[in-house]
Amino acid sequence: MGHVEAAPVVTNEEKDVSESLLGDKKVTVVFVLGGPGSGKGTQCANIVQNFGFTHLSAGDLLRAEIKSGSENGTMIQNMIKEGKIVPSEVTIKLLQRAMLESGNDKFLIDGFPRNEENRAAFENVTKITPEFVLFFDCSEEEMEKRLLNRNQGRDDDNIETIRKRFKVFVESSLPVVEYYESKGKVKKIDAAKPIPEVFEDVKAIFSSYGAKQAM
Repeated sequence: MGHVEAAPVVTNEEKDVSESLLGDKKVTVVFVLGGPGSGKGTQCANIVQNFGFTHLSAGDLLRAEIKSGSENGTMIQNMIKEGKIVPSEVTIKLLQRAMLESGNDKFLIDGFPRNEENRAAFENVTKITPEFVLFFDCSEEEMEKRLLNRNQGRDDDNIETIRKRFKVFVESSLPVVEYYESKGKVKKIDAAKPIPEVFEDVKAIFSSYGAKQAM
């Protein structure tokens, strides 16, 4: 049953993937949430280097799918342009594929779940509950300043789209943070501090959860 085949029906494929992931080892997932520009990507890179996690950015996986030129990619591109949230099953399928291909059993999932429906779908499909949620708390003013200063060649870094993304984050993603907070699973980080100080706080959280620091 744990064998992964290219099944014609998505649900079968997802079932196989989740069984493969859960088959013989415990999979540790940490959701990393924070508004656009809160510094999640920078800190995820530090966690990977220091604690051996595999970093999966939902946004990067979606952008890679867009670049592939698939029909799926075109649909994703149109939704992102309109500031809409991509359907859960699309993102979950990309995440599952990346988790299997990585060969690791510790994952930082960055920028997902984007809303309550994402969260419920992820837990239902993968049967994985996150170890905890790392929430980068940062003011809208600070995030806006950072996004306008960075130049990553992303066409979604203009002021109108940035504000649209903030609105989506507050309306959709904050309820996810609140849900996990009610379960005692949120670790909040003051993301307005300088990068090295933020990482000291991050390190303390991962060490307290028994994550071993890579030498």
